[in-house]
Amino acid sequence: MSAIADQLLAAHDLPVIQLDEPLPVEDIPEAALDRNIDRMARFQAAKGKAVRPHAKTHKSPEIARRQLAAGAVGVCAAKVSEALVLVRAGIGPVLITSPVATPAKAALVAGLAAQGADVQIVVDSRLGAQVLDAAAREHGIAIDVLIDLDPLLGRTGVREPADVLALAAWLETDAAALRLVGIQHYAGQVMHVSGHAERQAKSLQCWRRAESICAALRDAGHRLDVVTGAGTGTYDIDCNVDAVTDLQVGSYVFMDQQYLDVGGRDGDVLDDFEVSLTVLTTAISQPKAGAITVDCGFKGFASESIPPTPRDLPGTRYHFFGDEHGVLTLPQGAQEPLLGQRVAFVTPHCDPTVNLYDYYWVHRDGAVHALWPVSARGCSW
Repeated sequence: MSAIADQLLAAHDLPVIQLDEPLPVEDIPEAALDRNIDRMARFQAAKGKAVRPHAKTHKSPEIARRQLAAGAVGVCAAKVSEALVLVRAGIGPVLITSPVATPAKAALVAGLAAQGADVQIVVDSRLGAQVLDAAAREHGIAIDVLIDLDPLLGRTGVREPADVLALAAWLETDAAALRLVGIQHYAGQVMHVSGHAERQAKSLQCWRRAESICAALRDAGHRLDVVTGAGTGTYDIDCNVDAVTDLQVGSYVFMDQQYLDVGGRDGDVLDDFEVSLTVLTTAISQPKAGAITVDCGFKGFASESIPPTPRDLPGTRYHFFGDEHGVLTLPQGAQEPLLGQRVAFVTPHCDPTVNLYDYYWVHRDGAVHALWPVSARGCSW
């Protein structure tokens, strides 16, 4: 940890302007974060739905605790390693939303359950279920599983209804250490569809198919206590689907430019939640007029398609300029940032950007008062 971080932990009262780290930092206004968590919890409760937030967004036990305290029925982890970090920090219940297919990972999941952790996991193949069942039997415990449905995305999940029914039947008859408790249906392909009306139409189309599969499973006598899915892009759409029990919303805690751009029910910007995560950079050089260089490039922002957005410099455009740097092009007549000035950016995609940093710098009333470790950083297995 740096000297300034040591000083911060000792003093707990470092003004934001004194963040003199040579590298950019992830900045969280704590009140905005808490308002986002509270707003989502209240919204879904009013709809009769539960929240099961996805910790792959923040990778932070501290934020997971706040979500659970606000009424979440559990949290999600994308990978076994993320779940391991959360469980060791005392977080639970945890649903692992990606299937496993090897004995080693199955043994880790079973080992967590054997130690008393409240973990569940999705399955989407008989092979994966077999290795998980064998690991659970070896530990002498039972594991709750959900069948992962492929919403015609082609990433994970069981696609054909007949195959879903066959896997459910096998789980009930041949997997003595696995308990089928529900299904997962996450249509990632609709989360960033621009325009609320079009996004709603596409999401509900996916859910109609999922609901018919759920009905077939129940008609066959299978237990479906949990029907989980959805995300930030459809948080106010999928909550109206009768079959849904809880929503796996993630990015709402921070918001990023990708989600802001999809548009909300009442406008072109999804501004139902506040931007509560920015990356603070420093203007370090100005080789030419009308542009200024900041100390944050590909190593500081993760972006598949769009650049980060300067939060307080309207009309300014950011351009990646290598691993360490970016250049801000300023509109004519705009006041230029001074060398040494901090420039805050809305992240293009918060989940992978978070994974680039060790700590959140958390401030309250203009002063940083805590460092929260990004504990599950790098947990990609």
